[in-house]
Amino acid sequence: MPRFAANLSMMYTELPFTERFAAAAKDGFTAVEYLFPYDYPAQDLQKLLQDNGLTQVLFNTPPGNWAAGERGMASIPGREEEFKLGLDQALEYARALGNRTLHVMAGLIQPEQDREKHRAVYLRNLAYAALLASRDNITIVIEPINTRDIPGYFLNRQDEAQEICQEIGVENLRVQFDIYHCQIVEGDVATKLRRDMSRQHAGIGHVQIAGVPDRHEPDQQSEVNYPYLFGLLDELGYEGWIGCEYRPRAGTSEGLSWLKPWLK
Repeated sequence: MPRFAANLSMMYTELPFTERFAAAAKDGFTAVEYLFPYDYPAQDLQKLLQDNGLTQVLFNTPPGNWAAGERGMASIPGREEEFKLGLDQALEYARALGNRTLHVMAGLIQPEQDREKHRAVYLRNLAYAALLASRDNITIVIEPINTRDIPGYFLNRQDEAQEICQEIGVENLRVQFDIYHCQIVEGDVATKLRRDMSRQHAGIGHVQIAGVPDRHEPDQQSEVNYPYLFGLLDELGYEGWIGCEYRPRAGTSEGLSWLKPWLK
């Protein structure tokens, strides 16, 4: 049976961030994820999780200057020390919140920049991150993101992400498979889930969903047949969380009719 986590960066935005935890719990969620925790003391977030009976399942490493358009540093030459400092901060929060999966954002690359140089930096930073995270039994994940939502993002395809994980070859480095991004870039989602779920020294460490093409609810107004894919994830033995990283069309709670059959 699939297990769903509310993404509090995109859902319940009609409420202040700290009130979204209770709203998610009231709607039947038992886990949450979000982009970044760093604007809040870890102990405050820990209390919100505890008070609402929620498990923290995912957040991202610091992205650099988000307001200026930066989307991670892991593949950017010259930012290695900044990346390591951000990783230390992320792991500190992860330990405090009981979070076991950490998404390392790759960053942007311009057409004129040397892709192989960026890739080499990316692999070194990922190997370093996985080593540090392994000491706390934390899994590092990397996510292919479509170029419509984030033009210039370094990592876009599932096969490339799997190859990177296999090249590094450690058990706690996996791919974050966002079905929304995969459908936009590649399609053929079910085949890729079957291909990648249990790869040695790679595989899928986290799944996210949203309706396509507009990133709304994963319901019948999406071109993706989500009930079929939920059944497939069960068939493939996926036991992780499914992050609901979508923008509700209207109120978040009012748009959860798609979820109710899966909460029973």
